[in-house]
Amino acid sequence: MKDGHLKAVITDYDYPDLAIETEILNKNGIQVLGGQCKGEDELIAIAQDADALLVQYARVGERTIKSMPDCKVIARYGIGVDIVDVKAATEAGIVVTNVAHYCIDEVADHAVAMFLCLARRLREYDTAVREGRWHWSACGTPIVRLKGQVMGVIGFGQIGSRIAARLKPFGVQFVVYDPYISDDRLKELGARKVSMAELLSISDAIFVQAPLTDETRHMFDAKAFSAMKKSAILVNTSRGPMVDNQALYEVLTTGKILGAALDDLEDEPAKKNNWQPTNPLLKLPNVLVSPHAAYYSEEAIVEARSTAASEASRVLLGQMPLSIVNKEVLASPKLRAVKLRELCGA
Repeated sequence: MKDGHLKAVITDYDYPDLAIETEILNKNGIQVLGGQCKGEDELIAIAQDADALLVQYARVGERTIKSMPDCKVIARYGIGVDIVDVKAATEAGIVVTNVAHYCIDEVADHAVAMFLCLARRLREYDTAVREGRWHWSACGTPIVRLKGQVMGVIGFGQIGSRIAARLKPFGVQFVVYDPYISDDRLKELGARKVSMAELLSISDAIFVQAPLTDETRHMFDAKAFSAMKKSAILVNTSRGPMVDNQALYEVLTTGKILGAALDDLEDEPAKKNNWQPTNPLLKLPNVLVSPHAAYYSEEAIVEARSTAASEASRVLLGQMPLSIVNKEVLASPKLRAVKLRELCGA
């Protein structure tokens, strides 16, 4: 229970400690409680009297939001807010913030690195050498020249456009599927806007960097894979559920596409208790998987933690946060952070 002080609850975290958040919040008179919640019941148990919620991986659904009558702000540690029911938060008058420009360079670097590792068969070569096989053909499958290949980018925002910028010196072509991007932005990198169907059919590599929504969940399913080239590589540095893992396993084991690089799996291990590596994709040599680490650099970690804590502090202190996801909440008569309405002149 609170003792009259403001209280910020951290739903879950995989950092070694909460020193950064605690320093920022405590100096503003805000208590900190850290949890490791994997389910909604656990979260509700510790967050019922929270004034602010800081979220890493835990799902914050409507039931949780309704259980927090004092909560004024939900601060997400990253860019994506698909794990937060933003609609329910807005209806309750709760401000939702994110770290808008966080890790964009790290994710772009990671996506390109994963692609090059697969395209140049680096893992196969490394394994062959360690086994005593020293020959250019030791990778087992042909390697083709990158220059002239078609790179498909799904989601040409801050990260997708940076992926293209990093690949441009290789002499590749770009096609983009993004209903919201302007033609002027595409022209800067010599990219061409196409339909999803055309992107699937002509791309030698496909980079997925779109947000996870009901519409994009399982964007890559059996039908999508059947439209791709047999020589294509899929790189997903977006959310794991964008890709139907069973369908991907089937096309990779039957040679219907060449390979895949995934920064997360469909079952999203970071959100599980006692996760075990039973996903059959992990047994395939033509799959490269990283543990949802594309965002990681020491600098990015500090940025995410300090920004989320600072955004929560701003709202609780009656200051305007820097990155509001649901700006419409500022005009709501239910807005709980009433001082923000005064700042907006409402």
